[in-house]
Amino acid sequence: MLTEVVLPGQVEPEGLELRTRPLPEPGPGQALVAVEASGVSFAEQQMRRGKYYDQPPFPFVPGYDLVGTVVSTGPGVDQALRGRRFAALTKIGGWASHTLVDAGDLVAVPEGVDAAEAETVVVNGITAWQMLHRVAKVRPGMTVLVHGANGGVGTTLVQLARHSGIKVIGTASPRHHDAVHALGATPLDYRDPDLPARVRALAPGGVDAVFDHIGGDGIVDSFRLLARGGTLVSYGTAATRDVPGSSRAPVLKLLARLALWNLLPNGRRAHFFNLWAGRRRLAAFQGRIRADLGQVLELMAKGEFTALVAARIPLSDAAKAMRLAESGTVAGKVVLVADEDTRRSGEEDAR
Repeated sequence: MLTEVVLPGQVEPEGLELRTRPLPEPGPGQALVAVEASGVSFAEQQMRRGKYYDQPPFPFVPGYDLVGTVVSTGPGVDQALRGRRFAALTKIGGWASHTLVDAGDLVAVPEGVDAAEAETVVVNGITAWQMLHRVAKVRPGMTVLVHGANGGVGTTLVQLARHSGIKVIGTASPRHHDAVHALGATPLDYRDPDLPARVRALAPGGVDAVFDHIGGDGIVDSFRLLARGGTLVSYGTAATRDVPGSSRAPVLKLLARLALWNLLPNGRRAHFFNLWAGRRRLAAFQGRIRADLGQVLELMAKGEFTALVAARIPLSDAAKAMRLAESGTVAGKVVLVADEDTRRSGEEDAR
């Protein structure tokens, strides 16, 4: 049997349901993975409110990404994958003791890298790496502004930027400033009414890139803080997370605003980062994921990247994990880890 966390509808975290069902058999091209760790990201916070842009209908199993061990494989999949640890980007389904994954989506985790630590950089590492190097194309010596520098994507962005010789200004609440500074960024209070002036004092000519997950009206300041030739990378609408109404309206409004700014003759660019863009060309998409996540995992394996695990909470206590992730009181990522007895039972059934 497998155990999974089900999101039955728009509920409070305590409304999450724990269910069991028989282990599925992997089909052609699939692998059955015993999940060791799955993260609690902003996407799940939006999903439980019905606010994620393209979430499936309720009920469903959340879990945007995972790290686990392959226990069985379907037709056409190399049996040598069994017993090896992999990471995977899933969008849904990760909050379970076991789940089926397309073998092409598996990314090898280097030996010696802890499962929960590796989990912190699956969706966060891919997002940060691609925004930094594929979208903004920031070069050594440049200066960037990272909003939410204490969060999962934020801490990853700061470290990857610093590793590439890029100066980082990071916004966070004051209680997280020491942690942001320890990562190599200059911290600023995101609630400071003079925040734009504080950024200008550190980067008089403007910053070369802004990474903004907040959206809302504050996105205007993010664009204005760019130097000529700079890039705004928007990758979320956190400002409207708790606003009732359509999940699509805030995104469509943001896209329209970014498109308008790109018409201005000031040399600045504005992009909305969509992690899933290009998946219609599946082989190329999977190749980029393997390459980019592979780079981040190698940095972790070499000790050049610090994984910030805010908490490790058993899968069976997913409500507690969701509450903690939504509290805004932690730095890094909240990770759901396998309940040992549940995972052991599933592995015995698989054998």
